[in-house]
Formats: sequence, structure tokens, C-alpha cells
Amino acid sequence: MSKSKLNAIATYLLLIGIAILMLFPLLWLIGTAFKSPTENIFSFPPQLLPTQPTFENFKTVWATYPFGQYLANSAIVAVLSVSLNLLFCALAAYPLARLNFRGREVIFALIVATIIIPFQIVMIPLYIMAVNLGLRNSYLGIILPNIATAFGIFLLRQAFKGVPKELEEAARIDGCSELGIWWHIMIPAIRPALVTLAIFVFIGSWSDFLWPLIVLDRPEYYTLPLGVANLAGTFSLDWRLVAAGSVISIAPVLFLFMFLQKYIIDTDISSGVKG
Repeated sequence: MSKSKLNAIATYLLLIGIAILMLFPLLWLIGTAFKSPTENIFSFPPQLLPTQPTFENFKTVWATYPFGQYLANSAIVAVLSVSLNLLFCALAAYPLARLNFRGREVIFALIVATIIIPFQIVMIPLYIMAVNLGLRNSYLGIILPNIATAFGIFLLRQAFKGVPKELEEAARIDGCSELGIWWHIMIPAIRPALVTLAIFVFIGSWSDFLWPLIVLDRPEYYTLPLGVANLAGTFSLDWRLVAAGSVISIAPVLFLFMFLQKYIIDTDISSGVKG
């Protein structure tokens, strides 16, 4: 066997090992959620597959806590966060990528520099702003930190810069306005970047725990992370129920990623340009 094949085999074995280590906690969580009360969830070595699968844990969790309301709240917050983030980041990134004006690079550098600022530093000013605007215990208050992000502006700016200039010039010749170029030419051309950003924002807003915990004190506005935290406090002696609630909270994210992963590919936008 050649050295290249041995290197390939070693690489694949290493990747498989890393994948198993990464997936093991998730598989254990799912297996625990389906285990009956008679099974020992702390056995060693761990038993991933339940011997007597049951849905009773999910039924108990759903009947005890308003997980339907938590799910709806998380969906509303995630959809609003993704929509507003894509809109504002795309509007901010386009002039930074395609328009020439004084101070453009300085503005972009200042925006990117904010990425290194931890959220805990701006948490108190954001909370004061939310209180002054009357946004506590509201959906808008939850999505306030996710309306626009420096990472989103950076990602979309780089995507805009990769669009061939010939497409933009052809649209100008046809009489398209600046806003029309942004909407009809640029936005379709950077669809993979938009989908990628949408997934990042969705996962971040769906799993966010700290900010909703600060800005909410009414249970009817609780999102899934807060609901699972309450669940863990109530059923701390029965981790089967906690696992069932956790599976309910992560299932939408897994399905979303499986549905959208085919769009996270580089499209040949240059095919619309004649050589």
C-alpha cells in the first residue's frame, strides 16, 4: 500500500474519531430522553441505546411545562432576529463593499474591531437602553442585541466584494437604481452567504440564555433555554425528563441545518458574465 493511501486512511480514522467524540454527548442525550425509569442512565460503560424506548418522558415534559409557548416564543424571536439581521447587515455591508466614499475603510475597521468586545461589557448599557425604551418583557427586547452584528456585516461585505463588477455595470446601463442593484443583483448573487449568516443568527438567538434571562421576568415570554433551565430546576433528580426537554429544544436547529445545508455552497455567479 502506497504512502499516500496510508496517509488518507490515517486522516479518515482521525476524522471519524473526532466525529465520534463530538457526537457522543448528543447521542447520549437523545438515548437518555427515550429511556424508561427502570433503566440506569449512569451505567458504565454508557449505554447509548435504550432497551425499552418510551415517549413518556416527552409527554410528561410537555404536559408539565408550557413547552408549546416556549417553542412559539423562540420561533418568533429567531425569525425576527434573522430577518432584521439580514436586512440591516446587507444594507450596511453593500456601501462598504461597492461604494467609494471618504472614511470607508476606517468605518469598516471600527465595525470589525467591535467583534473582540465581549457581550458582558455591553450587557448593562443594552439593558438600560431596553428599560428606557420600554422593551422589557417583549419580543423586541429579546432581539435587541441581534438586530445587526459586526460579524454579519463583515461576512456580507466580503460576499459583495466577490460579485463581478460587470453585473453591476450592466444593471446601471439598464437604468437600475442603487437600491435596485442591491436588491435585484447583489442579494441573489450572495445567497450562500445570506443562508450561512441566517443559520448562525438563528442558532445564536435560539440558544441564547443570558440576555433573555436578564430582560425577561414574565414566564409567558420565556424562550426554550429558559424553559429548559426551569425544567432542570424542577426535575433535577430525573435527568430523563431534562434530556427530553433538551431534545425538544435542539430538534428545530438540527432540522433547519439539514434543510439549509444544501444552500451553503459557492455559486458560480460569474457565469452571468460573458468572457
